[in-house]
Amino acid sequence: MFSGFYNLVSGMITHGKNLDVISNNMANVATTGFKVDTFTGQTFDEVMYSLVGNKNKTYTDIGERSYATVPSELYTDYTQGSFDETGMPLDFAIDDDGRGFFAIQTENGIRYTRAGDFSLDEEGYLSLPDHGRVLDVDGEEILLLTDKITTDDFGRIYTQNGGFLGQIGVYVFEDTAGLVKDPMGMFDANGAQPQADAVLLHHSMLERSNVGLVQQMVKMISTQRAYQSSASLTKMYDQVMGHAASDLGRLQ
Repeated sequence: MFSGFYNLVSGMITHGKNLDVISNNMANVATTGFKVDTFTGQTFDEVMYSLVGNKNKTYTDIGERSYATVPSELYTDYTQGSFDETGMPLDFAIDDDGRGFFAIQTENGIRYTRAGDFSLDEEGYLSLPDHGRVLDVDGEEILLLTDKITTDDFGRIYTQNGGFLGQIGVYVFEDTAGLVKDPMGMFDANGAQPQADAVLLHHSMLERSNVGLVQQMVKMISTQRAYQSSASLTKMYDQVMGHAASDLGRLQ
């Protein structure tokens, strides 16, 4: 009697979580280097239904049924976004089909990001504003003191007189599936050990987010409709159960 109610309510919860993910994707459509998330759900363990047969109570399997759908996991699409030329001296974009990340020394440890809109902090270190300092290929912070720089195609930074200042580290993971996105939109290695690699960097350019706005809008509309349908059916089902509980007992 209550299985339909479980299905409908769990569906509302799942659709609500999906709407949260879609909304976050759309809110970050203009965020540098943002990677789109996809929500997935799963069912509870399926239950085998059996038909009781004769007086010997032999059972015949007639099918399976799952009572509820629940939120499962978020999957991040690391596909590389397109590039914008900014002309800013401390902007960098990684060109490697989405495999590599900049390493940032934050208050909570090293975090990884595709965002390359860097600046100089108060002490002259290359940093990602509001997050921390950028690390080089050896895991060290990069002291520049000036934004009057030149670079090569692999992130080696020089003064205008040719003095070497450091090389921006690009760290590659063998498997990005284990990365965990934190509330700031950056990635925790979650115990994995990335390796610095020689990766092409575009100077004075930034990578756009890989969010497809039209696709996300279509998903939002369809998910909202599914949520509203589940809510309407839940209300109807609740009324049916109410009648069943109050009226069936009166039958003689």
